[in-house]
Amino acid sequence: MTSCPSGERTGGPRRGSPTVSLAVVTDETLRLSADAHTAMVAHALAGVPHEACGLFAGPVGEQGGGPVVDRFFPMRNTAESSTLYLLDGQEMLDVERSADEAGAVITGVMHSHTHTPAYPSPTDVADAARFDPFGAWVFVIVSLEHADPVLRAFRILDGGITELTVAVGDGDPRG
Repeated sequence: MTSCPSGERTGGPRRGSPTVSLAVVTDETLRLSADAHTAMVAHALAGVPHEACGLFAGPVGEQGGGPVVDRFFPMRNTAESSTLYLLDGQEMLDVERSADEAGAVITGVMHSHTHTPAYPSPTDVADAARFDPFGAWVFVIVSLEHADPVLRAFRILDGGITELTVAVGDGDPRG
């Protein structure tokens, strides 16, 4: 179980739901190239007044210690909303095809919060349960609540939220 900032507890088994045994890594690090980090923050700022969104990817293969991200694919928020985002299905397929052709794999989704902290909202948690039921993706949130954008990363599984360390580096983010 994970405690949310509000103090309510989330996660754990739900009555009547099947049990899936997956280990949640708590000391995981998301390794972002400087270019991917810059692109995510720039896309978030460019999206104002709406939430911005996109997918990110990294090299196929062993990613021990956490995902490696070396490319960001900015996408259009079809919801055109300041409180939620919606990725276009065809655009997602196009991005996945581009990543595959580059020898990369999609590892997560980024979106911005225009007026709230970089922490998953109840809507974010519900969307994760629907679109990533096994907790495979990383959810990056860029908060524009204050003058300096804040980028944080999370895994969301069965209602539980686990924050990842974010390491931004120049060159090859694999270390």
